[in-house]
Amino acid sequence: MPDEFKPLRDIRVVEMTHMIMGPSCGQILAYLGAEVIKVEPPAGDKTRHLTGMGRGFFPSFNRGKRSITLDLKSPAGTSALDRLLETADVLVENFRDQSLAKMGFAPSDLRNKHPKLIVASCKGFLHGPYQDRTAMDEVVQMMSGMAYMTGPKGRPLRIGSSANDIMGGLFGALAVLGALMERHQSGQGRALRIGLFENCLMLVMQHMVQFDLDGREPAPMPEREFSWPIYDIFDTRDQRQIFVGAVTEGHWHILCNAIGLQHLRKDPRLQSKMDQIEARDWTIPIFAEALARRDFAELIEIFEATGIPFSPINRPVDMYQDPHVTRPGGLHHSHLPGGQEFRAPGLPIEVDGATPRPASLDVADVGDDTDAVLSELGLSPSEAQAASGALQAKMA
Repeated sequence: MPDEFKPLRDIRVVEMTHMIMGPSCGQILAYLGAEVIKVEPPAGDKTRHLTGMGRGFFPSFNRGKRSITLDLKSPAGTSALDRLLETADVLVENFRDQSLAKMGFAPSDLRNKHPKLIVASCKGFLHGPYQDRTAMDEVVQMMSGMAYMTGPKGRPLRIGSSANDIMGGLFGALAVLGALMERHQSGQGRALRIGLFENCLMLVMQHMVQFDLDGREPAPMPEREFSWPIYDIFDTRDQRQIFVGAVTEGHWHILCNAIGLQHLRKDPRLQSKMDQIEARDWTIPIFAEALARRDFAELIEIFEATGIPFSPINRPVDMYQDPHVTRPGGLHHSHLPGGQEFRAPGLPIEVDGATPRPASLDVADVGDDTDAVLSELGLSPSEAQAASGALQAKMA
C-alpha cells in the first residue's frame, strides 16, 4: 500500500463560505489532508436547504469538514473567531468586502492581527470597476462571452454545470498552496483574491486570442468552423447516439476502413485533411448512413480496437453505471447527517496509483464540532454557548 498522500496534514483551514466556489476550495484542501473547519451561522449555511438543482451543492462540496456555528453579529462570536484564527493557517471566505470590514475581518485587518494567516477571498471580481458587483456563475458566463459561445447565435446558454465556481475554487486552492510554500521561507501570510469573472475569462481565452490574432470573431460552438473532417454526433441502428471524431489523416483512413467506406480514401477530392474538411457538407451524410447501419455495441468494439475517438452521449446519472467510474476508488461513499448515503467523485488525480481522500468523507450536521473546537480554544461551556449563538437559536 502506498503512503497516504496528505501534504497538508498539519494545516488548519477555517472556511466561512456558502454555495460552491468557496466550499470547493475548502473541499480540495481537505482532500489534500488539511483540517477544514466550516464556520456557519447559528441556523446553518443556507446552502444546506436548497432543493431541485441545488440539492447536491452542499453534500458535494462539504464532505470531510468539521462544522461549528458562530454568531458573528455578537462580540462573543467575533471574539471566538479571532481566537480560532490564531490557531489557523488559512482562512477561506466569500463574504462581501463591506460585510467583512464591518466585522473587523477585512483582509488587511486580519493580516495585522495574524501575520502568518493566509486569507483566500473567493469573490465575483478582482479589484477594478466591478469589484463590488454581485456575481454568480451564470452572471459571469453571460458577461464574459462563455454563454454566447455555448449556445446557438441569439440563444446564449450557460454550460451544464457549475464549472466556473468549481474552477474558481481550484484556483483558490492553487493560490493557497503557493502561499503556504512561500510562507515556509518567509514566515508571512498573504491576502489572496480569486475572481469568478476572471476565471471565466480564462475559459474563453482561446476565443479572445483567436480574434486578436486573426481579426475574425469566432462563431458560437454550435455553429463553429470545423478544424477536423469528422467531429460529430451520429445515430446508430439501435437508436443510440454516438460521438465520433477523426482529427488526423490516420484517423480518416482507419475510420473509412472500419465502416466500409474505403472508396472515400481513394476519392481524388479527399486527398488532404483540408480537402476532407471542406467536403464535410457531402461526406458527413455518407458517414451518417454507414454508421446508422451498425448497432451501438458493434461500433464501440470497432472504435476501441482501432483507437478512433468516440463517446456515447451520456447523462450524469449514467455515470453510476459506467464501469470506469464505478471501478474501485472511482466513487467515494459519504453520509448525510441523517445517515443517508451518497456517492461522489473525488479529486481527478492519482498519487502512486491511488486517489487521495480525507479521513472522513461524511457531511457534518450544523455545529457538530462546535463544543469540541471551542473547548480546544479554551472557551468555557457558557462562553461557547454565547459565541455559537446556541441561545438565540433555541429562542428562535
